[in-house]
Amino acid sequence: MDKKGPKEQLTTSKDINLQYAIKGLDLLAAGEASSNIKHTLQLIGFSPAIIRKAAIAAYEAEMNIVIHGRQGFLKAVINPKRIELIAEDTGPGIHDIDLAMTEGYSTAPDYIREMGFGAGMGLPNIKNCADELTIDSSVGKGTILRIIINNY
Repeated sequence: MDKKGPKEQLTTSKDINLQYAIKGLDLLAAGEASSNIKHTLQLIGFSPAIIRKAAIAAYEAEMNIVIHGRQGFLKAVINPKRIELIAEDTGPGIHDIDLAMTEGYSTAPDYIREMGFGAGMGLPNIKNCADELTIDSSVGKGTILRIIINNY
Protein backbone atom coordinates (compact mmCIF):
# COMPACT_ATOMS: atom_id res chain seq x y z
CA MET A 1 0.00 0.00 0.00
CA ASP A 2 1.33 3.41 -0.97
CA LYS A 3 1.50 5.63 2.10
CA LYS A 4 2.04 8.91 0.30
CA GLY A 5 -0.10 11.64 1.78
CA PRO A 6 -1.67 14.59 -0.03
CA LYS A 7 1.48 16.74 0.43
CA GLU A 8 3.52 14.27 -1.61
CA GLN A 9 0.78 14.07 -4.23
CA LEU A 10 0.64 17.84 -4.57
CA THR A 11 4.33 18.05 -5.46
CA THR A 12 3.80 15.83 -8.49
CA SER A 13 2.58 17.08 -11.83
CA LYS A 14 -0.81 15.44 -11.36
CA ASP A 15 -3.82 17.41 -10.21
CA ILE A 16 -5.95 16.25 -7.33
CA ASN A 17 -9.55 15.95 -8.51
CA LEU A 18 -12.51 15.85 -6.15
CA GLN A 19 -16.12 15.64 -7.30
CA TYR A 20 -19.34 15.59 -5.28
CA ALA A 21 -22.91 15.06 -6.44
CA ILE A 22 -25.26 17.68 -5.00
CA LYS A 23 -29.02 17.16 -4.66
CA GLY A 24 -31.37 20.08 -4.90
CA LEU A 25 -33.14 21.00 -1.65
CA ASP A 26 -31.13 18.43 0.38
CA LEU A 27 -30.46 20.83 3.24
CA LEU A 28 -29.31 18.02 5.54
CA ALA A 29 -26.32 17.26 3.29
CA ALA A 30 -25.72 20.90 2.34
CA GLY A 31 -22.16 21.93 3.11
CA GLU A 32 -20.65 18.43 3.13
CA ALA A 33 -18.86 18.79 -0.21
CA SER A 34 -17.35 22.18 0.60
CA SER A 35 -16.32 20.91 4.04
CA ASN A 36 -14.54 17.96 2.43
CA ILE A 37 -12.75 20.27 0.00
CA LYS A 38 -11.65 22.49 2.89
CA HIS A 39 -10.39 19.48 4.85
CA THR A 40 -8.41 18.24 1.83
CA LEU A 41 -6.78 21.66 1.39
CA GLN A 42 -5.84 21.66 5.08
CA LEU A 43 -4.26 18.21 4.78
CA ILE A 44 -2.31 19.29 1.73
CA GLY A 45 -0.97 22.33 3.55
CA PHE A 46 -2.42 25.33 1.72
CA SER A 47 -2.23 28.59 3.65
CA PRO A 48 -5.17 29.49 5.89
CA ALA A 49 -5.96 32.52 3.68
CA ILE A 50 -6.23 30.39 0.52
CA ILE A 51 -8.22 27.71 2.36
CA ARG A 52 -10.64 30.36 3.63
CA LYS A 53 -11.25 31.75 0.13
CA ALA A 54 -11.75 28.28 -1.35
CA ALA A 55 -14.01 27.13 1.48
CA ILE A 56 -16.27 30.20 1.22
CA ALA A 57 -16.48 29.99 -2.58
CA ALA A 58 -17.16 26.22 -2.50
CA TYR A 59 -19.83 26.58 0.21
CA GLU A 60 -21.65 29.40 -1.58
CA ALA A 61 -21.55 27.50 -4.89
CA GLU A 62 -22.78 24.33 -3.20
CA MET A 63 -25.63 26.17 -1.48
CA ASN A 64 -26.68 27.74 -4.78
CA ILE A 65 -27.04 24.24 -6.22
CA VAL A 66 -28.99 23.06 -3.16
CA ILE A 67 -31.30 26.08 -3.16
CA HIS A 68 -31.78 26.71 -6.88
CA GLY A 69 -30.61 23.64 -8.81
CA ARG A 70 -32.51 20.43 -9.17
CA GLN A 71 -29.26 18.52 -9.08
CA GLY A 72 -25.63 19.13 -9.89
CA PHE A 73 -22.07 18.63 -8.83
CA LEU A 74 -19.21 20.48 -7.22
CA LYS A 75 -15.74 19.67 -8.47
CA ALA A 76 -12.34 20.82 -7.21
CA VAL A 77 -9.16 20.56 -9.27
CA ILE A 78 -6.22 21.23 -7.00
CA ASN A 79 -2.57 21.76 -7.89
CA PRO A 80 0.26 23.75 -6.30
CA LYS A 81 -0.51 26.88 -8.34
CA ARG A 82 -4.28 27.11 -8.03
CA ILE A 83 -7.60 25.69 -6.97
CA GLU A 84 -10.33 25.48 -9.59
CA LEU A 85 -13.88 24.97 -8.42
CA ILE A 86 -16.58 24.02 -10.90
CA ALA A 87 -20.22 24.05 -9.82
CA GLU A 88 -22.74 22.84 -12.35
CA ASP A 89 -26.49 22.42 -11.94
CA THR A 90 -29.61 21.64 -13.93
CA GLY A 91 -31.64 24.38 -12.29
CA PRO A 92 -33.67 27.21 -13.79
CA GLY A 93 -30.65 29.22 -14.89
CA ILE A 94 -29.95 32.85 -14.09
CA HIS A 95 -32.17 35.34 -15.94
CA ASP A 96 -29.96 38.39 -15.30
CA ILE A 97 -26.38 37.66 -14.20
CA ASP A 98 -25.60 41.33 -13.49
CA LEU A 99 -28.62 41.57 -11.20
CA ALA A 100 -27.73 38.24 -9.53
CA MET A 101 -24.28 39.67 -8.72
CA THR A 102 -25.91 42.48 -6.71
CA GLU A 103 -25.51 42.04 -2.95
CA GLY A 104 -28.86 41.24 -1.38
CA TYR A 105 -30.62 40.20 -4.59
CA SER A 106 -32.16 36.75 -4.22
CA THR A 107 -34.61 34.53 -6.04
CA ALA A 108 -34.71 32.02 -3.17
CA PRO A 109 -38.23 31.09 -2.08
CA ASP A 110 -39.56 32.46 1.20
CA TYR A 111 -39.30 29.12 3.04
CA ILE A 112 -35.56 28.99 2.24
CA ARG A 113 -35.09 32.54 3.53
CA GLU A 114 -37.04 31.70 6.69
CA MET A 115 -34.42 29.01 7.38
CA GLY A 116 -31.65 31.62 7.14
CA PHE A 117 -30.47 30.90 3.59
CA GLY A 118 -30.97 32.79 0.33
CA ALA A 119 -29.82 36.21 1.52
CA GLY A 120 -28.48 37.13 -1.91
CA MET A 121 -24.81 37.06 -0.94
CA GLY A 122 -23.76 33.81 -2.65
CA LEU A 123 -22.45 35.09 -5.97
CA PRO A 124 -21.01 38.33 -4.50
CA ASN A 125 -19.16 36.28 -1.85
CA ILE A 126 -17.81 33.94 -4.53
CA LYS A 127 -16.64 36.92 -6.60
CA ASN A 128 -14.89 38.42 -3.56
CA CYS A 129 -13.00 35.17 -2.93
CA ALA A 130 -12.12 34.36 -6.54
CA ASP A 131 -9.22 35.51 -8.67
CA GLU A 132 -11.36 34.55 -11.67
CA LEU A 133 -15.09 33.84 -11.88
CA THR A 134 -16.92 32.72 -15.00
CA ILE A 135 -20.69 32.23 -15.03
CA ASP A 136 -22.31 30.37 -17.92
CA SER A 137 -26.06 30.14 -17.51
CA SER A 138 -28.93 29.16 -19.79
CA VAL A 139 -32.46 29.89 -18.65
CA GLY A 140 -34.34 26.62 -18.27
CA LYS A 141 -31.18 24.51 -18.53
CA GLY A 142 -28.84 25.39 -15.66
CA THR A 143 -25.70 27.17 -14.60
CA ILE A 144 -21.97 26.48 -14.56
CA LEU A 145 -19.64 28.44 -12.29
CA ARG A 146 -15.88 28.26 -12.81
CA ILE A 147 -13.96 29.71 -9.89
CA ILE A 148 -10.17 30.09 -9.84
CA ILE A 149 -8.24 30.81 -6.66
CA ASN A 150 -4.54 31.30 -7.29
CA ASN A 151 -2.03 30.06 -4.73
CA TYR A 152 0.42 32.92 -4.36
